[in-house]
Amino acid sequence: MGLEEHMMFLEKMSQLIMSALPKAKHSSLFNDFVESEFFLIDGDSLLATCICEKSLKQGQQLHFFYVIECYLMDLISKGGQFAIVFFKDAEYAYFSFPELLPLRTAFILHLQHNTTIDVQTEFSGCLSQGWKSFLEDSYPYYLMVADEGLNHLQTQLFNFLIIQSWSIKVNVVLSSGQTSNILRLYAYLMPSTCTNQTFFKENKKKIENAYKILIKQLQECRILALESLFGNLKWKHMMDEACETISLLKQLWPEGSDIRRVLCVTSCSLSLRMYHHFLENRNKTISDQNTDIQEMESNCLNMMQEMEDLCKLHCLSVVFLLHSPLSQRACARFITSHWAKNIQTFLKMKKWCEYFILSNINIFQFWNLNLIHLCDLSDELLLKNIAFYYENENVEGLHLNLGDVIMKDYEHLWNTVSKLVRKFSVGKPFPLRTTKLSFLEKSPSPIKDTSKENIPNLGFIPMSCELVDKFVGDILKDLPFLKSDDPVVTSLVKQKEFDELVHWHSHRPLSDDYDRTKCQFDEKSRDPRFLRSVQKYHVFQRFYGSSLESVSPKVVVTQAVKPKSNFSVPKNKKAHETKAEIITRENKKRLFAKEEQKEEEKWNALSFSIEEEMKENLNSGIKNLEDFLKSCKSNSVKFRVEMVALTACLKAWKEQCRGKGESTKDLSIAVQMMKRIHSLMERYPELLQEADQQLIARCLKYLGFDELTSSLYPTQVVGDDIKEKKMDKYSVGMGPVRFQLQYMGHYLIRDERKDPDPRVQDFIPDTWQRELLDVVDNNESAVIVAPTSSGKTYASYYCMEKVLKESNEGVVVYVAPTKALVNQVAATVHSRFTKNLPNGEALCGVFTRDYRHDALNCQVLITVPACFEILLLSPHRQAWVKRIRYVIFDEVHCLGGEIGAEVWEHLLVMIRCPFLALSATISNPEHLTEWLQSVKHYWKQEDNTMGKNRNAGYCASSHKDHFRMKESYKVRLVLYGERYNDLEKHICSITHDDIYFDHFHPCAALTTDHIEKYGFPSDLTLSPRETIQLYDTMFQFWESWPRAQELDPEKSIHCKNKIVIKKLDARKYEESLKAELTSWIKNGHTEEAKMVLRNLSPDSVFSSGNTVKMFPLLVEKLRKMEKLPALFFLFNLGDVEERALSVRTSLEQKQAEKRSLKADKEAHDVTNKLRKVKKSIEKQKTIDEKSQKNPRKMDQRLIHEAEHTNLLRTLEKNLEIPQECTYANQKAIDTETLQMVFDRVKSTRKGEQLKALARRGIGYHHSSLNFKEKQLVEILFRKGFIRVVTATGTLALGINMPCKSVVFAQNSVYLDALNYRQMSGRAGRRGQDLMGDVYFFDIPLPKIGKLIKSNVPELRGQFPLSITLVLRLMLLASKGDDPEDAKAKVLSVLKHSLLSFKQPRVTEMLKLYFLFSLQFLMKQGYLDQEGKLMGFAGLVSHLHYHEPSNLVFVSFLVKGLFRNLCQPTKKGSKHFSQDVMEKLVLVLANLFGRRLLPAKFQDTTLKFYQSKVFLEDLPEDFNDALHEYNMNVTKDFASFLLSVSKLADMKQEYQLPLSKINFTGKECEDSQLVSHLMNCKEGRVAISPFACLSGNSDGDLFQPNTPNHVILRTIGINHTQAPVLWSKIFDNQGRRMPLNAYALDFYKHGSLTGLVQDNRMNEGTAYELLKDFALTIRSISVSLRELCENEDDNVVLAFEQLSETFFEKLNQV
Repeated sequence: MGLEEHMMFLEKMSQLIMSALPKAKHSSLFNDFVESEFFLIDGDSLLATCICEKSLKQGQQLHFFYVIECYLMDLISKGGQFAIVFFKDAEYAYFSFPELLPLRTAFILHLQHNTTIDVQTEFSGCLSQGWKSFLEDSYPYYLMVADEGLNHLQTQLFNFLIIQSWSIKVNVVLSSGQTSNILRLYAYLMPSTCTNQTFFKENKKKIENAYKILIKQLQECRILALESLFGNLKWKHMMDEACETISLLKQLWPEGSDIRRVLCVTSCSLSLRMYHHFLENRNKTISDQNTDIQEMESNCLNMMQEMEDLCKLHCLSVVFLLHSPLSQRACARFITSHWAKNIQTFLKMKKWCEYFILSNINIFQFWNLNLIHLCDLSDELLLKNIAFYYENENVEGLHLNLGDVIMKDYEHLWNTVSKLVRKFSVGKPFPLRTTKLSFLEKSPSPIKDTSKENIPNLGFIPMSCELVDKFVGDILKDLPFLKSDDPVVTSLVKQKEFDELVHWHSHRPLSDDYDRTKCQFDEKSRDPRFLRSVQKYHVFQRFYGSSLESVSPKVVVTQAVKPKSNFSVPKNKKAHETKAEIITRENKKRLFAKEEQKEEEKWNALSFSIEEEMKENLNSGIKNLEDFLKSCKSNSVKFRVEMVALTACLKAWKEQCRGKGESTKDLSIAVQMMKRIHSLMERYPELLQEADQQLIARCLKYLGFDELTSSLYPTQVVGDDIKEKKMDKYSVGMGPVRFQLQYMGHYLIRDERKDPDPRVQDFIPDTWQRELLDVVDNNESAVIVAPTSSGKTYASYYCMEKVLKESNEGVVVYVAPTKALVNQVAATVHSRFTKNLPNGEALCGVFTRDYRHDALNCQVLITVPACFEILLLSPHRQAWVKRIRYVIFDEVHCLGGEIGAEVWEHLLVMIRCPFLALSATISNPEHLTEWLQSVKHYWKQEDNTMGKNRNAGYCASSHKDHFRMKESYKVRLVLYGERYNDLEKHICSITHDDIYFDHFHPCAALTTDHIEKYGFPSDLTLSPRETIQLYDTMFQFWESWPRAQELDPEKSIHCKNKIVIKKLDARKYEESLKAELTSWIKNGHTEEAKMVLRNLSPDSVFSSGNTVKMFPLLVEKLRKMEKLPALFFLFNLGDVEERALSVRTSLEQKQAEKRSLKADKEAHDVTNKLRKVKKSIEKQKTIDEKSQKNPRKMDQRLIHEAEHTNLLRTLEKNLEIPQECTYANQKAIDTETLQMVFDRVKSTRKGEQLKALARRGIGYHHSSLNFKEKQLVEILFRKGFIRVVTATGTLALGINMPCKSVVFAQNSVYLDALNYRQMSGRAGRRGQDLMGDVYFFDIPLPKIGKLIKSNVPELRGQFPLSITLVLRLMLLASKGDDPEDAKAKVLSVLKHSLLSFKQPRVTEMLKLYFLFSLQFLMKQGYLDQEGKLMGFAGLVSHLHYHEPSNLVFVSFLVKGLFRNLCQPTKKGSKHFSQDVMEKLVLVLANLFGRRLLPAKFQDTTLKFYQSKVFLEDLPEDFNDALHEYNMNVTKDFASFLLSVSKLADMKQEYQLPLSKINFTGKECEDSQLVSHLMNCKEGRVAISPFACLSGNSDGDLFQPNTPNHVILRTIGINHTQAPVLWSKIFDNQGRRMPLNAYALDFYKHGSLTGLVQDNRMNEGTAYELLKDFALTIRSISVSLRELCENEDDNVVLAFEQLSETFFEKLNQV
């Protein structure tokens, strides 16, 4: 490859990465994960990112290590598990930066020696075989890499690493552009796609060659760098010199030492020797040119002495490090001067020498070397400080002593240097300066003065507000307050000052989100058209509900609630049955007898045909027989049917065994026989006669289960008709236990209770379900954790029924996480209950952000968390809130989720009534329950206090209020872990263009280490056949296993001699095997256990074929195996649609291949005939109309019409899809219903496409579909019409779409333990499938193992407060209809965050943040000193979704900027020009449409066709106003940080966060010089002492974009909580990150395709974002209209025009 070609190829590679950048999703890296999230970090990317940190000064090593450790500690505290990798080749990139070489080496050594992090340094480069194998074995979730290095060569190295990772299907995460909050870390994720994988495959050779050329270039850089300094000394010479120096030192200091002293003396001596060599070389070259040799020699001597002086100062600085604790060093003054030019060569040389020494550190192996302080080897800024003193202050006559200790230590170091140099003398330790050379450049202000920084007057504005006193009263006494005449207090914004808003009523209360949400139907209207649409809505809801479950609707009648006091009545009253009760009982009896007789007759009619069919084909006969059993209610009839089946099975088994001889038997007949025996013995024991028992015993004998035969029927009579020898011929060839576990696992009978519960009509509830019913009956609260489809939602409907029966006033609120789930639950409620309610009242209502229906006049409200929060925080809806009797939280684990999690918290702490919190996946439910119990205790106290106050004032107003008092405050935890059906896992692999399936044993996911540390995961269950497989493998790999006999399935105490082995017996046997395997590991038999686990895992199957192309084949294979209906989960919206379409295409191709040419011709002919017939009918019609009705003509018309119908039928038949070319089950649904479902999506965006797919039995489901589109897929899938659905994770959140199989068809960072459990839980339909199947397609083996064994996440609290939330709480407290109740709710939110539960320090920090919020709101003019709202507070709280943009928007409004912008086209006109509208969108996009792109994408050379892509900055006046706003907030926030800095734990602040290396100690007092250099104490209060080393001070807190780690880390608060909005955002490497201009681009061109093509967005995502943006504009325009009296106000009109045009454009797509 020539150089030109090489450059072009590198450019091609960087273009590939560049085109992936804008598609990178800024996502949360730890998706609520606990322990299985393993990823890799490229060490050089980490170094390159952290070294660019803006607060870090060059040469400040300890601060650099602090930055790195803060970052790594943050990853670890969020649950990250990672390894850091350093490639050997990567070192070449630093030869142009010698100052970073020793730093990198020290960094690696520090991580290896002082932390527990796994550091990998053995790989030469990213294309080495070792690295590839490592990736395949460890299979990380992603690799963290930088997209730009310190120079272009390092960038190229990173590019190779990215391309190579993609090729092995490892995703890439960018190390720049990351943001972090308390629980999460967000970063740009660039997934490995097919395009990237193909690029590597196709260009493998080119990539390898290009890499070699690059490494060669880098090696040349090294040679040049060394030559310029060390002349003829080559790399190897230098390494030898370093080794020699080290060996000599070991002789001088045999007792050992620490790394700082060692590096100091070795690097000084080595660099002096090298400098000497450098000068000699230079002299030689010069002497050849005949210059004055004497002068030259004295010059050399002089220069040598100068460098010796510099080394002395360096030794002194190291001694200072050894003796000054961090508390003292943090006060060092900061010298701003740079090193003088003439010492740069030596400084470079010294860095090289440090690198050579550190690279050979292993020579110290058997010597006592302390490596703790690798992170603090030198401090360049301290060295400058010392240099400055000696060349300025000391010269001017300031003589300060060093102190004895320092002096001694320094002399020792310098004398060692002198001995190590050997070749020439280096002078005495004193005086320190013997030469006059200035090491530092002269500068006008060499010392940074932090004392003069303008830090504002600290203090809080006083407030008089009862709520504030109640929450933060305990800490107010310790805080500084401003006097009432302080300028800050006197300048607080007064209401009247909004003078330019002459006709604005900013304080007017706004309608809330509830009022503005589109009401689906006007509840009051009497318009017949409207009434018809309501009727249609209810009909559809009932239809939708009936598709969800087959429960007949129940009519609920209100019953007066009997007080519970009648329990003391004597029991014997029950004996007297009333006449009515006797009649009812008799009637029931008579009806039952009649039913039984009917069923008997039905069976007599059917029995003959079924028996005949069983003779012909046993399996299909049994299927029909089981269908009859399902519909039959009479036990005696069922018993007869089972006996008939058993006889038929025995007969078939005998015939088969006689016919087969020794060949393999069809065990399915034996399975059917045992199924019947199970059923008879378990369900109808009381009906079994002696003859029946004999028959069962004979069957068991024929299967070869002699022991069971004798236990059931001991007499010999059973086998009389056959001889013992012949019996072998019939036996199944294994013991009864093994047979039942291996072949009948999923048929095993579940332990179910037999006694009905009078509270439940449709089924017999389990014990744990009864406990839930008790919870509801006792008005208690409960946290319920049970697997998907275990029946936990039943309690919710029981709860609803209870409230509906109690009265017409009580309300149940059902909170669901997604709109799709809301629609589903609402439909279920519609189809389950009907109730006659007074006019204007409804049974069920819905409230989501998109629409509402009967929300406040219903008894069952279904809503999403954000909307329920709006109602709870609304001051004027408290009367409605008091009607709530119960709240049900479904999928409560969303409390730990990424978006809106804090809202769930607010709801749980604000409600006063009992609640049910349901989830399938929480790993710490005890902690959650305990927290919720503490909240209930608070409400108990509040209710007592308020009860007393109220009773003093007035009596309980009604029976209802009285009833409220009888509430329980108990929170129960109900856990249930058993799934109804087993799940089995399979791996799909591609070989030779075909797909194969391997069974995956769950134990294969485990390692012995995992079992030893964590045991078996609680939800890792085995199916019975997997249990047998585990036993057999254990038996195989430990020959002398002592408990082999005892745990043999046939001998096991759980299953031995049982005719009917139940699911529970199998589970107990499984537990005993797991316990045994664990004991192997604990008792030293780890090797055997390892062999067992290794043997259970399948051979490494990693699909090599093109998985996208093979997808249709996978679906087809599953159809052939009868594994449909199936859900296919993918994590990319585009792929979800593409895969579904590819399946349709493949079916269409198949049909086209099958279709004969003749058929096409026929279709063509028939279509032509049809057209002619149609014409003649039309013609006939006009003739008929003109002439009188002639009977002959009428006949003619009828003939034509008949012909038309006939031709239509022929055409339909011709075009019909053949059965094998569709996955649809035509019988599942009638044409009329199908048409009704199709009609609902007539005008939706994806409607046509979904209908076309549905006709083939295919569908897709993701968050960007309209709710009608989603419902189409859900209903048709549940009805069994659609049988293949591709979907994203949104479907996993509680949507009721059970299926036979679940397929994971795409690997993603979003496929984590939580999603895996939610999704796989859909497999296996209760009552339809006894077994669910989970398939992994294109998911690497290590990943599958992690998913199966990792725990679900623990719920941890979010940062609960925001400025706007505080404002909304103050609004409720000050304006609530019931002030006491409102204050109690607000206090509950403030006091009970999950984050601060049992964490007093966090509580303290939250109190301070609350105070900061109040101060901020007062200064901005939204609150007064009494805590009452003023100004535009209503508008700010209305836009609460968008903090801090809402605050900025209102500040613009108040400044009159929109007034200046919104000028109509001409005076008196109400229309605004396109230019004004575009400018307005530009401003709003900068506030509400912020979507950042990675910084590197700005360098792109890609061509854009329709969009601008990068959003322009705000117009100048807006930008200035934003800057002013930001600076004010930053100032306030900095003052706040200074006030709270007293909360910091200084012991921890002087420690490195990860390695825990301590930098405390006694301050050095006997040295005047140390005291002089380190005396700047003020201005360093809220700054981390490590950051102070780089000269950062409190003044930096007032600067924009201060990094978080600069602030004391133990306060728990950082800049992310400040409500600022920077117009320019920079990433960690200091590059500006542009905003995506999608909103403005769309406004200009109105094309979604343009956004997909240019802005690189997914179509669905873009549509959702635009819809949100449009809703925000509408929300603002409605608010402004309400606040403004003037009809013709320009600002209001402009926003209204914009809202209208934006929605028009959106509706067109």
